[in-house]
Amino acid sequence: MKIAIAGAGAMGSRIGLMLHQSGNEVVLIDRWPAHIEAIRTNGLIADFNGKEVVAKLPIYSPKEIIESNEHVDLIVALTKANQLDDMFRSIQSIITENTYVLCLLNGLGHEDVLEKYVPKKNILFGITMWTAGLAGPGKVTLLGDGEIELENLEPEGEAFTKKVVEVFQEARLNPIYSHNVRYSIWRKACVNGTLNGLCTILDCNIAELGAQKAAEGMVRTIVSEFASIAAIEGITLDQEEVYQHIASTYDPDNIGLHYPSMYQDLIKNHRLTEIDYINGAVWRKGQKYDIATPYCAFLTQLVHAKEGILGAE
Repeated sequence: MKIAIAGAGAMGSRIGLMLHQSGNEVVLIDRWPAHIEAIRTNGLIADFNGKEVVAKLPIYSPKEIIESNEHVDLIVALTKANQLDDMFRSIQSIITENTYVLCLLNGLGHEDVLEKYVPKKNILFGITMWTAGLAGPGKVTLLGDGEIELENLEPEGEAFTKKVVEVFQEARLNPIYSHNVRYSIWRKACVNGTLNGLCTILDCNIAELGAQKAAEGMVRTIVSEFASIAAIEGITLDQEEVYQHIASTYDPDNIGLHYPSMYQDLIKNHRLTEIDYINGAVWRKGQKYDIATPYCAFLTQLVHAKEGILGAE
């Protein structure tokens, strides 16, 4: 299968590399000039579970891929949530009526963006439990195992989605064909909606957050706000299970010593965050449905204020 990875950061590099290793024709699309140059010069260099792997993968900026006249069977969307619209606006000329898109972004509401560029029947949605880290331009750290859960948005997309499952299985990406991926997306959004914003504002890792007496009340309240909005949209979240799942991450032997991606983006690298597509999305939906979501609203505003203080771009 010919596959483009739209957003070749840490996770995009992992998925692109593993698909390349299993024999697919993979092209990377990214906007970071230093990253593009490093991969062109030295290949994509990965610490793959302690072993160095170097892969020569073609990589383009959005402008370059348009000029190349490339066409692909599948685009895997792995930009930051706030970059999705701009990426697909930039590369829409490579999208044909036969192009499918698999969206693996964190957060909520991405189908509203993708439907501007791709027929709804050609959209696949999923979540990934793989981890990846960007060690520098052209260098990634890929440790541990994971899985990808995916589903077609419309019934017409089922046959192609199952082909993608086969391709991903051959790449050892451990895909699961789902009949209710929207539940999993909301469940993961709860994880991101608690750990990301709270660790970012409190300037701490996950274990340090979990050690605070106030953590349980904050996390349970945020999960409750997510659940109230999800219920309006036909998703019934098991709040206690979701809370226990989040609490399990506090363990230093799990991912407790990890700093969430929003923390890394804003505190370490002074980059704009995805808060508008996580807590901000719940806040907007709450306004639409006339449901109060004060914790999500306040956390969204706090993160935006922090972006302003740090001059995030």
